[in-house]
Amino acid sequence: MDVLILSVTISCGFVALIYLWKVLNWVWLTPRNLEKILRQQGFNGNSYKLFYGDFKEIERITEDAMSKPMEFTNDIEPRATPIFHQATKNYGENNFVWLGPRPAVSITDPEIVREIFAKNYVFLKPSGNPVARMFKGVATYETDKWAKHRKLINPTFHVEKLKHMIPAFHLSCADMLSKWDEIVPEGGSCEVDVWPHLQTMTSDVISRTAFGSSYEEGTKIFQLQREQAEGIIEATRHVSIPGWSFLPTKKNRRMKKIVAEIESLVLGIIDKRMKAMEAGEASMDDLLGILLESNAKEMKENGNASGMTIKEVMEECKVFYFAGQETSASLLVWTMILLSKHHDWQARARDEVLQAFGRDKPDYQDLNHLKTMNMILHEALRVYTPGATLTRFTHEEANFGKFTIPAGVQLVLPLLALHHDSRLWGDDAASFKPERFAEGVSKATRGQPKYIPFGSGPRVCIGQNFAMLEVKMAMVMILQNYSFKLSPSYAHAPHALITLQPQYGAHLILTKL
Repeated sequence: MDVLILSVTISCGFVALIYLWKVLNWVWLTPRNLEKILRQQGFNGNSYKLFYGDFKEIERITEDAMSKPMEFTNDIEPRATPIFHQATKNYGENNFVWLGPRPAVSITDPEIVREIFAKNYVFLKPSGNPVARMFKGVATYETDKWAKHRKLINPTFHVEKLKHMIPAFHLSCADMLSKWDEIVPEGGSCEVDVWPHLQTMTSDVISRTAFGSSYEEGTKIFQLQREQAEGIIEATRHVSIPGWSFLPTKKNRRMKKIVAEIESLVLGIIDKRMKAMEAGEASMDDLLGILLESNAKEMKENGNASGMTIKEVMEECKVFYFAGQETSASLLVWTMILLSKHHDWQARARDEVLQAFGRDKPDYQDLNHLKTMNMILHEALRVYTPGATLTRFTHEEANFGKFTIPAGVQLVLPLLALHHDSRLWGDDAASFKPERFAEGVSKATRGQPKYIPFGSGPRVCIGQNFAMLEVKMAMVMILQNYSFKLSPSYAHAPHALITLQPQYGAHLILTKL
């Protein structure tokens, strides 16, 4: 008996030592080794602080940046991406910050950024990525699983399918304008915070185009996902402790309840559609219908293992719901804010719209030939990039020119900083100048990978054509019916909540035409 107790004690002690070594390695030995290697490569940053890294400073800088609005300027990096802006200011271009025990290196060389995007099987997304906690779909999957899902989803965003979504875009925007008509007196003006209206409209678009339903049926999902996003962003400002999300804290219980509610609602929509298909009803030409059809065809031709499970379809639907609404709403609101400030470009855009459509409903073909509108939207994407930063991770040592980045380092790709770099765009990089894109994107970039609002490489945003078409339709209809300018109560406060958003809304003076 004594021998057994001794054996158990020794075994437990041995296991405890193994875990103690792992913790010591995670919180001290590995970070210190990575710091040494990075400094030898010419990267600079704060000295590593046990466990917390830079999180206390990150929290302070973020709270300070968000505590008050800024003067109206397009030089928004100090407020929109304060952590990485401050690191560059303090330590130069080759810098790193500590996200807990893990260093994050800023990559600002366009060619290196392009290489990272191109090698999507090598540079994966960080496992602790906040979006990955919210979604399990093509946006977060890696390597072969990503390739499988991307293949199945591609048909849903084919240009021929997008053409059939024009009526849904028009209907959703018409609903928004009718609400504005109720607020703004005929021939008069009125202040309206357009931000929640634009969010509602883009949410409505996704509900109609993804599931053939109205916004009212999807409103609960949007509310829950927004609360989930806010909770995730809040969590990223603090050090991540392995296993913490499994503890029954009040916040964790709420997040789990949100996930369960969202999944129940989305599964309900899918189940209803599956039953309709089994009953012999024709497949609907919306995103869910096209996805289910693509999935069924793939499994019929190559076996069940080649397709998605119902749970995986549900996860992709959650991505549709959130990502499809966020990017479009962000681009729309900043375009309206910019045109409120630059009345000459608003007038030019309206003249083009009226010449092309008059007061009639826009059609697909002519929407794609609006030169001035294209220039404005590309410049808005450059100056107010919806996804201000993207991240990747080195799972093995990586060589970039003179740099050798060790495994275990996070790579921060600051797209907003790239789009505002005066070395790439000139001294007026922060100025709103749509004429940069007068001859298209390729001429504006001169072949350099310096304009990548939707990412690049194999993982380029699958919904970018959908978003651009939706935003063009909305802007055309808005310009046909309203002129707008900044309200005196407008507070300029860009902040990143997964996408770049106006913290205090977008208060504009709308005038009915």
